[in-house]
Amino acid sequence: MREYRVRVEEQDARAQQLLGELADRGQVQSMDHRPGPGVCLVLGGARSGKSHWAELQLADRERVEYVATSDYGQDAEWLERVRVHRERRPGNWTTIETLDLASVLSSGDEASVLVDCLSVWLSRVLDEADAWQKCERNDDSWRPEIEQRVAELLAAVATTEREVLVVSNEVGSGVVPATASGRLYRDELGRLNARVASASREVWWCVAGLAQRVG
Repeated sequence: MREYRVRVEEQDARAQQLLGELADRGQVQSMDHRPGPGVCLVLGGARSGKSHWAELQLADRERVEYVATSDYGQDAEWLERVRVHRERRPGNWTTIETLDLASVLSSGDEASVLVDCLSVWLSRVLDEADAWQKCERNDDSWRPEIEQRVAELLAAVATTEREVLVVSNEVGSGVVPATASGRLYRDELGRLNARVASASREVWWCVAGLAQRVG
């Protein structure tokens, strides 16, 4: 059975009526991600609706920690995206800016967690290891540091007792990047997503604002 998540506006009476008719026929049922301890990985391309969908899954929780992995800098476009994300979050959410995801997942805090996003986390970790410059020189000395950081994260993903949603981008479905650093990022993010997925409780794929459970 395939599982989908469709968001219907409260004022859209016709859409709600149609979903109700399908439910009566046993062809559709209301289903969010399964709540409880463990990681739910939410994947999708750019502007696929993955972050919004993940936020909706935790909208009714009393406490949520929103873990922002971005380094905002002074980029006007990026700052605007951050503003939009902040404005749509409920007022009872707490924002934490950190790259230490393992510590967040290992915390005994009972608040639910939304990590947005894993792809930016990887970019910044690669930057800290000077991977971009080194790969252009065919220097792989950055790999042990990255593997250690990823291993710590995977251990936390596999053992966390918190309810966690982790958002990440899928970048491997387009053209082959023209630069060595671009190919490095595509490959490392694909491997990271696969490894996190294998340690997660469930995995969802978002496209055009719709989410389908794939694992």
